[in-house]
Amino acid sequence: VTTDRDGNPRGELLRWGLVPSWAKQPDTGLKMINARVETVQERPAFRRAFERYRCLIVADGFYEWQRSSDGAKQAFHITRADGALFAFAGLWSIWYGEGDQKLRTCTILTTAASRAIASLHDRMPVILSREDESAWLEPSQPADRLHQLLVGLSPGETALRPVGPAVNDARYDGPECLAPSLAERQTALF
Repeated sequence: VTTDRDGNPRGELLRWGLVPSWAKQPDTGLKMINARVETVQERPAFRRAFERYRCLIVADGFYEWQRSSDGAKQAFHITRADGALFAFAGLWSIWYGEGDQKLRTCTILTTAASRAIASLHDRMPVILSREDESAWLEPSQPADRLHQLLVGLSPGETALRPVGPAVNDARYDGPECLAPSLAERQTALF
């Protein structure tokens, strides 16, 4: 969700991986899937987008992986505790190439992981509270107010559960990625 010139919200498709408007080539975006809250105003690639081009990236969950002592990776699906949709704080940009080539891209802001997620990863996407979503989109918000919005959900507002190995295979992009892990299914039987 972005806003038009009049500040009205609108839904549109954006490619993940921000390509700044001044980039020479669009492959720049391959490296910019995330922007750290702590440095977003200092990095030239994100500064202008933080000031003027903020967006909501709607999701129902995301994944993080934990490596066990034997080296195996276990994927976890992380959602709101109530199962509702949520919005990541994002930034967007339009890159203009040769001719009429136009590429709309975005990045997700990240912050230090909450206690609930810290055992999986030291960072997590910023999940905005419902009350803060419209303020995040408001173009005239001062920077100090924007940073107040970027605290994310509290640990009690998120839930995580192990999922099966399908999420690790690019051939799968459907409900099989959300299937419980074998260990979780076996525990549920007893």
